[in-house]
Parts: sequence; C-alpha cells; structure tokens
Amino acid sequence: MTLYGIPNCNTVKKAQDWLKAKGIDFEFFDFKKKGITEEKLTQWFEVFGWEKVINKNGLTFKKLSKAEQEAINSPQTVLAYLINNTSAIKRPIVEKNDKAILLGFNEVAFQATL
Repeated sequence: MTLYGIPNCNTVKKAQDWLKAKGIDFEFFDFKKKGITEEKLTQWFEVFGWEKVINKNGLTFKKLSKAEQEAINSPQTVLAYLINNTSAIKRPIVEKNDKAILLGFNEVAFQATL
C-alpha cells in the first residue's frame, strides 16, 4: 500500500498516525520531492474525478488570482497545474495494489476501506 502526500501536511500526518496505530504497513510517497506523473494523475482523475483531486481549499490554489483560478477548469488545465504545483493535490491519496482507493483522510472511510 502507498500513501501519497507531503510530509508537513497535518492531514497526511493524521493518516500516517492512524495507519501506524492499526499496524498497517505502507510506503510513503512524497510527491512534493519526487513529483507526480501525468499518468498517475489521470488514474486518480478516473477514480475520484478531476474536480476532487485538486485542492481548491489549500493555500497553493488560494494564492492564485481569481482569473488564474477560473482558468483551471477542465481535466487538461488541472493536470497541467498539478504537475507543476503538487502541493495543490488533495491529500493523502492511498493506493492498494496500484489502485487508488482513498482520497483525503476520513477515519470512518479508512476504517471501512482498510
């Protein structure tokens, strides 16, 4: 199982702590340092929808001008934006057997899914 995120994100830390407390093994993938591929983002778009993969509530997105925010309005524009601004990816994302299964941290969803 792989947990995608950035190490200084509180939500990612909560997910890591939860997994550790339950004794669930996982690998951590820091997409801020390692980047993310177009292929991986496209897979996540197919599972969760592109509208949910971008974190419009985060500081990275909110720092954009209103016009810049409005221009990020399709799978193609979100893909290009997230490739260059990985901090704007909603996190964490959990994959099991190379398939995305969870987006964001919700203890009830984690319990039910894992």
